[in-house]
Amino acid sequence: MAAPELIVGIDLGTTFSLIAYVDEGGPQVIRDENGDGRVPSVLAVTPQPDGPPRVTIGWEARRHAVENARSTVYSVKRLIGKSLADLQAELPFLSYAVTAGPRDTVQVEIGGRRYTPEEISACILRELRDRAERHLGRAVRKAVITVPAYFDDAQRQATRDAGQAAGLEVVRIVNEPTAAALAYGLGVRGASGATPAAGVIPLPLPGCGTRAGDAAPGSQTVAVYDLGGGTFDISVLRIEAGVFQVLSTAGDTRLGGDDFDRALIGLVGDEIGRAHGLSISSPATKQALRTLAERVKIRLSEHAAAEFELDLGRDRVYRRTVTRAEFEQLTAPLVERTLALCAQALKDAGLTPADVQQAILVGGSTRIPYVRQRVAEFFGRPAYTALNPDEVVALGAAIQASILAGQRPDMLLLDVTPLSLGIETLGGAMGKLILRNTTIPCRATEMFTTFVDGQTAIQFTVLQGERELAADCRRLGQFELRDLPPMPAGLPKVEVEFLIDANGILNVTARELRSGRQAGIQIVPNRGLTRAEVERMTRESLVQARADIDAHRRIDLRNQVAFDTHKTEQMLAKVGDRLPPAERERIVADIAALRRLADEAADLDALHQALTAFGHRTLRLAELGISAALREESGAGGPPGGAG
Repeated sequence: MAAPELIVGIDLGTTFSLIAYVDEGGPQVIRDENGDGRVPSVLAVTPQPDGPPRVTIGWEARRHAVENARSTVYSVKRLIGKSLADLQAELPFLSYAVTAGPRDTVQVEIGGRRYTPEEISACILRELRDRAERHLGRAVRKAVITVPAYFDDAQRQATRDAGQAAGLEVVRIVNEPTAAALAYGLGVRGASGATPAAGVIPLPLPGCGTRAGDAAPGSQTVAVYDLGGGTFDISVLRIEAGVFQVLSTAGDTRLGGDDFDRALIGLVGDEIGRAHGLSISSPATKQALRTLAERVKIRLSEHAAAEFELDLGRDRVYRRTVTRAEFEQLTAPLVERTLALCAQALKDAGLTPADVQQAILVGGSTRIPYVRQRVAEFFGRPAYTALNPDEVVALGAAIQASILAGQRPDMLLLDVTPLSLGIETLGGAMGKLILRNTTIPCRATEMFTTFVDGQTAIQFTVLQGERELAADCRRLGQFELRDLPPMPAGLPKVEVEFLIDANGILNVTARELRSGRQAGIQIVPNRGLTRAEVERMTRESLVQARADIDAHRRIDLRNQVAFDTHKTEQMLAKVGDRLPPAERERIVADIAALRRLADEAADLDALHQALTAFGHRTLRLAELGISAALREESGAGGPPGGAG
């Protein structure tokens, strides 16, 4: 009997990305040598004096983001499918340069070269694909990739292009909350690693109680609250007899953990500005404060307060204790925005919070205690937190992949289109044919006619959005129905059909019933890469594919050791005198030991573990670098200072 087709599931996240697959034991996240399934969605480009730039992805790029601020790209998911006008509120927080590209796109400029968000995303996807191929020992060519439920058509198509450029056939784009519901419904391993005895987690769970609005036995209504690094989604689903039906979805593609970090950055930046007259403008300072804010946020999820200290030079020291209560007050408006969207999704589904049996938390930002508290208060019951919020979307994507591969014929996923679709009508109005939260696949038709006598052609503009005027909606594409026989105004009968398939791809056709003339278009967004550009990126990915994974990995690890040890020596020379002598001597000895191990490089796993441990042991030195960056920003001289 032939082995089932291999299709992997990928969570391409703002902060972290993961890849998973399904085997006899169920869905499995593919992990690194240290047991971590996450790959930071961070890419760095480092110029080399005697060759092409060196590209690093993941933990290595993230670890050196402060000293390589201009050439380290993060949160690229918030750029994909967007124009420069869309990103005006985003740009002040980015340490790298973003410029306008062709066809209303954006590009990231590093070292004189421009990269599209799709190219950067493709690099991250290739890293995930290579991880899977090393683990599985076979080629990986097909994938299900998840996106925020509220991604529009341009963002979804851009994600598909990135997958193709990474050498993957994207067999399905799935909404992240829907994928999480698949993992929840199957009863996958929770954060503790335990697996429920039955396939579906029994409801109500102990301590949750029962309510008048509870669904009938065997049917569950769940709300998936997905607060990730860059986006927020809420989806309401009904799960019954292996059928996962999305009832409604709502969200915001500019609301996530990044915005919680920025609230802290704004607080610190304002106070430093008032006290010392300094502004946060250099890339290194932006990156340093972003790193600091993220650490403070994480610390406050476990402790009631977080202390830190920044030496600004010239005897200027900024000390601060941020309490959890202060952080909650600072970020309460963000949390309330998510709850307003929850209320909208419930209203669209014709439900109340009492009708929801379980609110499932997804995304790393749901670890914030205040988020959990407010979600529990909104739904009137404790939120469900047994699933690992970082991994549940990738696991759900793998389950959907197994359904498409024929491994799970007992399961069916019915998703929805997140935004309304229609055409521009006379006077610039939006004529909606498919309303938001319509289950896909779906089909809708409507009759139109002409307004001018003798009209022989009709131009159709396809729109996406919820506003009533075409100018306020996104234009997806245009096509013409030509060679119509001249007729008086109002006499032609033109049937317009919108058809969305299971992949979320929109096809639009128009047919004049009297003459039989017909025209149509498969929507490819008028913003983004051309097909030729996607094909070029795909060819490049195949040409650059690894012929020998171990040899490539050995080169990468040796290069990383050389880079890390060199940067550490530079940092020792710059701020090392702030460390105790014994710690400086230990770091010097660690540098020598790591270089010897890299020269031998017999055991690549041991070298990777040693490199990771070296990064942890030099963390204090990296923190001192944050203060150094702030001193340089302020133009301060004198001896280097420290950061607590």
